Amino acid sequence: MSQAQQEVAEGSLNSIMAEHWYALRVRSRHEFVASEELTRKDIENFLPSVSRVRQWKDRKKKVDFPLFPGYVFVHLDPLPGAFVNVLKTRGSVSFVSLEPGQPTSVSPEEIESLRAMLLSGEQLDVFPAFKEGTVVRVKQGPLRGTVGILAKREGRQMFLINIDILGRSVGLKICAEDVELA
Repeated sequence: MSQAQQEVAEGSLNSIMAEHWYALRVRSRHEFVASEELTRKDIENFLPSVSRVRQWKDRKKKVDFPLFPGYVFVHLDPLPGAFVNVLKTRGSVSFVSLEPGQPTSVSPEEIESLRAMLLSGEQLDVFPAFKEGTVVRVKQGPLRGTVGILAKREGRQMFLINIDILGRSVGLKICAEDVELA
């Protein structure tokens, strides 16, 4: 085989291998544990994370948070034994799949785009793709558990939520990370 043919073969092999990224659902707050375990097993994985400053009463500290809580991306050959090996990892729950029993692959372009965004150094936040009229529930803060309708999205991080009380609508601005689908 000529060197040009070998390079083409290696390139096609690499493109075939690059296509097999999967989203692994992990237990709550086990993203870093699962990622470390997968690395120990020599399984390529990607845990996109962001650093944020958290303040306690006595100090401030930079803490890493997963960009997608509950998920780790795993690069595998689509073989049953490989999936089972990953599922035996501490903290793992299941693979994300559109069809039961068939893990759905994640586009390698999406993984590379995500890596590029993380390397850019810009502050990233993931917000639900709520549309106006979506019923949402406040998940933290003094209004925890309150259900309302998303009336307007103001900028990237603020939502205006209408809460009907006694036949009247009360609106409030709330941070996007404080709401979830009802």
